[in-house]
Amino acid sequence: MNQLEKAQAEYAGFIQEFQSAIISTISEQGIPNGSYAPFVIDGAKNIYIYVSGLAVHTKNIEANSLVNVLFIDDEAKTNQIFARRRLSFDCTTTLIERESQIWNQVVDKFQERFGQIIEVLRGLGDFRIFQLTPKEGRFVIGFGAAYHISGDRLDTLVPITGDKG
Repeated sequence: MNQLEKAQAEYAGFIQEFQSAIISTISEQGIPNGSYAPFVIDGAKNIYIYVSGLAVHTKNIEANSLVNVLFIDDEAKTNQIFARRRLSFDCTTTLIERESQIWNQVVDKFQERFGQIIEVLRGLGDFRIFQLTPKEGRFVIGFGAAYHISGDRLDTLVPITGDKG
């Protein structure tokens, strides 16, 4: 198995190691905000977050539909702090209409994954579900092992090199 095949195999299971994603949003005034949200994901790699309408990141998503999501190894699990494994996606967001068929399906996925807390959140009218649709990404395994992610199914890894040409 060559390095690209190893990276592809590692990429295939990486997101399943996480229950939450770091999300980066931008306010209407252009002020960046970093936060996190528990998530579920579908087969097309759409990421769904269930967030309070009172949160800064939710207000930012409503003002600017471009979001970056980051999945990064825990510092305690890494051998080299400068080369933590990480995966990021540039996404566009869509609000899922409350009580629609897809909303109910996604809430059920959240309930399966996170348990009873979802019953509580389901009753809170300010909570919203956003679909984050990745457009492209980057997967970094370590020094000299960074890959651009593209393709219709976000399944194509292309090594990133230092070449400027």
